[in-house]
Amino acid sequence: MSKYIGIIPIERIEASILFLREQKVMLDRDLANLYGVSTKALNQAIKRNMTRFPEDFMFQLTKEETRIWWAHIQSLRSRSQNVTLKRGQNIKYRPYAFTEHGILMLSSVLKSERAIQVNIAIMRTFLRLRKWLASHEDLASKLSALEKKYDAQFKIVFDAIRELMIPPKPKRRPIGFIVQADKNGK
Repeated sequence: MSKYIGIIPIERIEASILFLREQKVMLDRDLANLYGVSTKALNQAIKRNMTRFPEDFMFQLTKEETRIWWAHIQSLRSRSQNVTLKRGQNIKYRPYAFTEHGILMLSSVLKSERAIQVNIAIMRTFLRLRKWLASHEDLASKLSALEKKYDAQFKIVFDAIRELMIPPKPKRRPIGFIVQADKNGK
């Protein structure tokens, strides 16, 4: 499968999908970035059409959720330990989170050609994630059935398969720099 769906890389959309309040959501700032508009413009369009966005389509993060999310975003950025925050490094408004249905509803609010293409790409990404999760759950249930069917002599094999099913942790580069030895071995 291609790494691009429409005009946006799949990885960029997948990285924007968060799991909040037991559902997959995307934040207003990420959606605005994908649509090529400012977050303010996106939120203004939504506020003009609030009846289209009930709580199961869109919700605003609590102060605690916002604090945790912002701390995570800041930890991903490599920045110096400045005490004074520069412009754009703090958060003024709590973001809105959109469920899959809320993102679908955005297509009726934002009517540009780019918005249509982005919505199609996002829906295909959600579908792709749903299929992947279903196949993963199906594999886990089949493995459990096999484990019940066979006795303890295969327990090691089943444990090894379960270990292989766990997604790998992302490798982190070491902090600092590596000094390469010169030709004399020093």
